[in-house]
Amino acid sequence: MKDQKECLVCKRGQQEIPITEFLYKDSSFFICAQHIPVLIHDPQKLVGLLPDADKMQGV
Repeated sequence: MKDQKECLVCKRGQQEIPITEFLYKDSSFFICAQHIPVLIHDPQKLVGLLPDADKMQGV
């Protein structure tokens, strides 16, 4: 994981947009408010960005 705090989807950092941290598989990740719905409803779009995203199911 990168040391910079930036959205894992759009790569914008905390100096540009509010981001929030979440923990998954013993790692810390960051995501912006615009992309939280992707994490919740369509996590398969995060394949390649988040480990095992292909195994996650949206609600």
